[in-house]
Amino acid sequence: MRIFSFSGENEVKKVMRDIGVDPYGIKVMLPKTVTFLIYLNSISNIAANILKQEMLSLGGDVAVARGALTGRIKKTDCLIIGQHNQFCSLVRKLRLQPFGLQKLADELDKNIKKYTKDDFILPLRKGFLNLKGKTYIMGAINLTPDSFSGDGLYCIKTNDYPGLALSKAKEMLRDGADIIDLGGESSRPGSRNISVKEELRRVLPIIKKLARNISAPISIDTTKAEVARACLESGAQIINDISGLRDKRMAKIAAKYKAAVVIMHMLGRPENMQNKIVYKSLIEDIAFWLKNAIESAECAGIQPNKIIIDPGIGFGKKPEQNLEIIKRLSEFKILGKPVLIGPCRKSFIGKVLKTTPQERSIGTVAACVMAAERGVNIVRVHDVRETSQALKMASAIRNNANA
Repeated sequence: MRIFSFSGENEVKKVMRDIGVDPYGIKVMLPKTVTFLIYLNSISNIAANILKQEMLSLGGDVAVARGALTGRIKKTDCLIIGQHNQFCSLVRKLRLQPFGLQKLADELDKNIKKYTKDDFILPLRKGFLNLKGKTYIMGAINLTPDSFSGDGLYCIKTNDYPGLALSKAKEMLRDGADIIDLGGESSRPGSRNISVKEELRRVLPIIKKLARNISAPISIDTTKAEVARACLESGAQIINDISGLRDKRMAKIAAKYKAAVVIMHMLGRPENMQNKIVYKSLIEDIAFWLKNAIESAECAGIQPNKIIIDPGIGFGKKPEQNLEIIKRLSEFKILGKPVLIGPCRKSFIGKVLKTTPQERSIGTVAACVMAAERGVNIVRVHDVRETSQALKMASAIRNNANA
């Protein structure tokens, strides 16, 4: 006898093939192996009771408040428990019901499809990135004199910063980076804005140098529309905006240049983001903000398949909240977009391990592996080699054909 949990559909497929199950039988049974817990906020007790009865008839269940069953309360939250195939049947049944359940059926159908999507293709002006089956690495190069992690290139005394950046980028690509991300303005807590002129002075020569000498996509980490425009014209293909496209010009520029964008959640601005950290419900609040930001970006003309989301580790979050975000990363899949996180050497790692920024590589790697297990598509790190090796090892274990 064997009792086991599985890490993905491929593992279940292998077990069934080893048994000798007919391919059509595998296709039919596979949805029965995937179980979802779906939480609904505040629906009427009548709708909740119908929902419970319908799910029970399919072999699943719905947890509701005790008072909803007796009619003592008018509304209740619900936790629906069921297999993927049961939810598909539930959607069909709810579309025949009154009391707002037809609308709920449509929302369930749409959100389950978003949540289970894992075949993201990120189109770029030059080629594309196939984000299925691999966690991509964005290698971060800081072009600042005050990088919190101590790796800012301007800390090194040289006049050939473009050459130094090119050497660093090539090293990162050899070590396993898929994207090179350049930033000319510090976003550490308490940091202040620099001028457009100064930021361009730091980044533009290096963007041009890298665009001529490497084939990997270049991302520009900036909140300034003018900087983004100049960098896109000089060879960058991705805008990594920690402000989440709050400057409406940024979205229009991204749409005009057909750039991919990373939309990140942040409370306030770097200079004040850690001053007042208040959430009603951490994951739900971040997801709601990102949902609105996605809609705004698409309305501005950015193609839906060019949007990446980032819950913003360390940007207006307490240490324990950063840990919660990584633990619950899979919940952001309901937004239907690739997910990026940047835990590298952040202070929450230092708090757990009691280490300086320069001693947080192992903590960073652990965070990245945990994120990958939860379906994150891209990790932004400085420690490319260590992260790449750890992700390859985790992938080899997960996808081991002999397991």
